[in-house]
Amino acid sequence: MDLINSVLNLVVPPASLLMLAFAWPTLSFINACEWLYNTYFSEEMDNKVVVITGASSGIGEQIAYEYAKRGANLVLVARRDNRLHGIADNAQRLGSRHVLIMAADVVKEEDCRRFINETINYFGCVDHLVNTASLGHTFFFEEATDASVFPILLDINFWGNVYPTYVALPYLRQTNGRIVVNASIENWLPLPRMSLYSAAKAALINFYETLRFEVKDEVGITIATHGWIGTEMTRGRFMVEEGAEMQWKEEREVQVTGGPAEDFAKLIVGGACRQAAYVKYPSWYDIFFVFRVFSPNVLYWTFHLLSTSHVSRRTSFIGTGRPLLEGSPPRKLLTGASPGTSSQSQVPVYQQQKVE
Repeated sequence: MDLINSVLNLVVPPASLLMLAFAWPTLSFINACEWLYNTYFSEEMDNKVVVITGASSGIGEQIAYEYAKRGANLVLVARRDNRLHGIADNAQRLGSRHVLIMAADVVKEEDCRRFINETINYFGCVDHLVNTASLGHTFFFEEATDASVFPILLDINFWGNVYPTYVALPYLRQTNGRIVVNASIENWLPLPRMSLYSAAKAALINFYETLRFEVKDEVGITIATHGWIGTEMTRGRFMVEEGAEMQWKEEREVQVTGGPAEDFAKLIVGGACRQAAYVKYPSWYDIFFVFRVFSPNVLYWTFHLLSTSHVSRRTSFIGTGRPLLEGSPPRKLLTGASPGTSSQSQVPVYQQQKVE
């Protein structure tokens, strides 16, 4: 048996690549025909009911606008509803007849059951459930000195999708509805400073891939993965306050209109209406998956070189280079010794950020 496995290890990978190379034109043609057919017979969303979690900003906000342009009725869900009022007004101007806003925490099953039940009581059905609530981070795992934040990251990125799906699934079966998942390329592409986020997204993808077989054709599932998206993650600072309660502090320095977030939202909604199984932005990231499967060392060497090129390990805002010390100090930050400093001189090394 060991000999057979050894031979297959040598033969199967190159043979599979060769077969894929020859089959690629045919597969591309089939995919193009399927895309044209689904585009022509795409689902009409006029007066249908769409529940969107994490709708208060970023990708979730833009998805709400895209559904509104198609005439869908919306249920906008976020932990705090202060921003949802303005988004609801914008959605109605864009074409939504009815928009409900609900404050709820998606990591609590009772909250999820409440906003789904209120949706059913008001509209009578659910056609699409769009899960966009997410929480990212940009810290090195070994620098975190308070492990109590680990479950928070896993809860929002995993259970914050599972609970709404669990509650809404019976109603989605009744309408042959669709679940839309906002995932990330990090579910299989390892990036430094995103270990827990990547783990949660990997679990999320595997959950929905398995669920896809369980629900068969009764409920559709669209998994959307993206690379770098310039949303609230680059502009807001989010800390853990005393009492382990997650407090969102928004710093909307740049309006989230236009650019990658809006483009990705258009792709997601268009893909969901075409009943697409996957939406990818941008699609050229897929080439790295080939390296991940057949030449994982290439990815390891690449990220090793990239990570060692940064001398400082102090956590900062992604894409801005601003140190975490900038601005008013939060009530609670995780602290630890920064490289090159004594143990008496400590700087904040942990930052928590929201993507909604």
